Amino acid sequence: MEYFKIVLMSLSSLFVLFILTKLMGNRQVSELTMFDYIIGISIGSIAAEMATDLEKPLYGVIAMAVYALSAVLISYLTTKFYSIRKIFFGKSIVLMRKGKISKEGLKKAHLDLSEFLMQSRTAGYFDISNIDTAFMEPNGKISFLPFSNARPVNSEDLKIVPQNDGIFVNVISDGNIIISNLKKLGFDENWLNCELKTKGIKSVSDILLATLNENGKLNIIEIL
Repeated sequence: MEYFKIVLMSLSSLFVLFILTKLMGNRQVSELTMFDYIIGISIGSIAAEMATDLEKPLYGVIAMAVYALSAVLISYLTTKFYSIRKIFFGKSIVLMRKGKISKEGLKKAHLDLSEFLMQSRTAGYFDISNIDTAFMEPNGKISFLPFSNARPVNSEDLKIVPQNDGIFVNVISDGNIIISNLKKLGFDENWLNCELKTKGIKSVSDILLATLNENGKLNIIEIL
């Protein structure tokens, strides 16, 4: 009977966590700030303890609710008051400006030069002289701005206006045609079969995934 209660309380704590996470918003499960991290691990710890505390499980629910409501309240206040936002979420730290590294910025961010260079390479900048500005954001990630002569050429530089691809929709999945998605884009199965033939594909069953946009651009990934 006691094991059954533990299973029941575990499922209950999981359900409560799900509800509270939905209440706090998607940011809790994406880019965490320091405050979000503290709230997250606190609620998780309480949920784990709640699963085995069979005598007073309601205490755990109340504690988790307090943490969740605190997160919601802080989130609301930070959207209204910039000064409060800086206290709880911090502000960006300048690590590099006009091609020069800031030692003071590295110290504030608790980074050494080797780690900064590693982060630069991870972002695709193997030559640090291509970087104009670098910031450490409040979520701990580093944003890089290259010099204008080092950034990739875009269509605006070439005076080209490319056609908007729009949203791609799955029209074939695991060898099965999704008729409803085809119709939403204004195409039918006959059109799709003709396109497959022109691409040299004999059977739909050979296709793992095919996506299509409203302009008729068809992308196909075949089964290996």
